Amino acid sequence: METLRDTDPRGQLYRSWQLKELLRTLPHQPVGQAETELKRWIFRASHSRIPEAVELCRKIRRRRDDILGTIGPGYSNARLEAFNNKIKVTIRMAYGFRHVDNLIAMIKLRCSGLPTHLPTPIL
Repeated sequence: METLRDTDPRGQLYRSWQLKELLRTLPHQPVGQAETELKRWIFRASHSRIPEAVELCRKIRRRRDDILGTIGPGYSNARLEAFNNKIKVTIRMAYGFRHVDNLIAMIKLRCSGLPTHLPTPIL
């Protein structure tokens, strides 16, 4: 990263990497410290003169309470997103079904967690 800092004339790439690293460590901190670090990150990002970082800073300012609310309990929406993705893939697979009931049955089958094995011929 030191060579990157020296080769980028305006230093934007190195500063954006630093901002990304600071933001990445935020969920692993206690709530009080995370709030302080988020304030510091918002200040640094808003003064960085990197358009993308400034835009992200505005979005984070709007959702600051929600971000801090998710850091406290440590929950993630990863399971929900995976479940949602599984449904979307099933909808793509069911393209051409004649009835919506067939699509709903396919979603229930794929999302139920039941093991489904295709029959194999006995040789």
